[in-house]
Amino acid sequence: AIRHGIARALLQVDPDFRSALKRAGLLTRDARMVERKKPGLKKARKASQFSKR
Repeated sequence: AIRHGIARALLQVDPDFRSALKRAGLLTRDARMVERKKPGLKKARKASQFSKR
């Protein structure tokens, strides 16, 4: 997020940086988000310990 913000600030200062920043992949936002908690589980993926008997 910090890299993205600095890259956007550089664009505000000098739009000629766009091609270099684009090639470096610094203008693309990281789209990963926190996975939601599911009902019946402790967290998004963590379930309670399985017992056979």
